[in-house]
Amino acid sequence: MQGALSGFFTIGTIVAAGALLAHFRVLGDLHRALLNRLAFLVASPALLFSLVSRADLAHLFSHTLVVSVLAIAIAAAGYLIGARALFGRPNARTIVGTLCASYTNAGNLGLPIAAAIMGDMTWMAPIMLVQVGFLQPVALALLDTRAARHAGEPMPWYSYLTLPLRNPITTAVLLAMAVNLSGLGVPDLVMAPIELVGAIAVPAMLLAFGVSLRLDPLPRPGRQFNEVVLIQVVKVLLMPCAAWALGMAFGLSGHELLAVTVIAALPAAQNIFVIASRYEVGELLARDSIFISTMLSVPSITLIAALLG
Repeated sequence: MQGALSGFFTIGTIVAAGALLAHFRVLGDLHRALLNRLAFLVASPALLFSLVSRADLAHLFSHTLVVSVLAIAIAAAGYLIGARALFGRPNARTIVGTLCASYTNAGNLGLPIAAAIMGDMTWMAPIMLVQVGFLQPVALALLDTRAARHAGEPMPWYSYLTLPLRNPITTAVLLAMAVNLSGLGVPDLVMAPIELVGAIAVPAMLLAFGVSLRLDPLPRPGRQFNEVVLIQVVKVLLMPCAAWALGMAFGLSGHELLAVTVIAALPAAQNIFVIASRYEVGELLARDSIFISTMLSVPSITLIAALLG
C-alpha cells in the first residue's frame, strides 16, 4: 500500500510544481500550450511506441480483460445515458466527458499501483493496449471529424477511414503493435532515443495540468460542475462496482478479482486533458474531472485493497 500512496504522492508533487510555477509566473498560457503540444504530438507517441512494442500481447486474450472491457462499456454507457438525460443532445464535450468517465490512468499511476498492490505491473498492459489501441483512436477520430466540420472543410467519405492514421498517437500504437507481432523487435540503439523522448510525456502532462489548476477558474455550481459530479459517480462508483460484479460473475477470485476492480477504480487519465487542450473542447471539464477523481481514488483504491487484497 505504501507503493500505491507513493505513486499518488509523486503525481501530486509534479502537479503542485506546475501550479507553483504558474503562480510565480515562471510558466504561463503559452508554456502550457507548448507542454500540451509537445506531449500530444511528440512525447506520447514515443512513450506508447516504446511500451506497446515490447508488451506481452498474450495478455490481450486473458479472461480478465473481458471483465475490464465490459466495465469500460458500462461506464461509457452510464455516462452517455446520464448526460443525455441531464444535459440534452450530445456534443463534442460529451466525447471528453465519456473519456473522463471510462478511460483509466493505467500508465503513470496504474503501473506503480499494480506493482504495489498486485506485485506485477503487467496487469496494466492489457487495459493500456485496449485504451490506446481502440478507445482513444475512436475518440480522436470523432474529434478530428468535429474539427474538420467546424473549420468548414469538406470531407469525402473515404477520409473518415484514414482519420485515425493521421493522429500521431494512434499511428505510434499501430506501428508498435506491428513491430510486436512481427517479432523483429527494435534495436536498442534505435529504441534508446525513443524512450528518452517518451520520458518527457508524463512530466509534461502533469506540469501542464498544474498550470491549468492555477490559471483557470476553479469548479463552481453550474452545468460544468454537474457534469463533473456525474463523471465522478460513474468513474469512482459505477465502474469499479461493475468490474467487481462482473468479476464475480466470471468466476474471478484472489488477485484476478482484485486486479480488475483496482484497474476500474483508477482515476481518469491525465492525457485526456492533453487531448481536450489539443482540440480546444471541454478543457476545464477534463481538468476538474481528472483532479477530483484522482483525489477520490486514494480512499477508494485503499478500501478495495483492504477488502479484496
